[in-house]
Amino acid sequence: MIGYVTLGTNDLPRAAAFYDAIATHFGLGRMMDTDAFIAWGEFGGAPGIAATLPFDGAPATVGNGVMVALEVKSPEQVHAVYETAMAQGGTCEGAPGPRGDDGFYAGYFRDPDGNKLNAFCMVPPEGA
Repeated sequence: MIGYVTLGTNDLPRAAAFYDAIATHFGLGRMMDTDAFIAWGEFGGAPGIAATLPFDGAPATVGNGVMVALEVKSPEQVHAVYETAMAQGGTCEGAPGPRGDDGFYAGYFRDPDGNKLNAFCMVPPEGA
């Protein structure tokens, strides 16, 4: 059902550099690129992500309780995405590691505009 998720930005070139770097971990690039909107993904593929200057011209703000979860294949990829986010000006919201006892492994971060994301994967629970 979800085609893509859009996150607001107040600095599109900065957001572009951040998400260009993140997209490489998924083997993806830009699928749309205008002066106010950039989307990463592939047409007909999994849901994509976009950064946009707000249409109404008001400043972009962060949604309280809103988070975009980016699924990867392994804990190593969780670390790689998280480390890329940190290197591109992101901020830590929870270092990579297991969460709970059900095999959920995630690292949480915010992009330079304050939008919250995580990279996650499912791994067999210890002892399973």
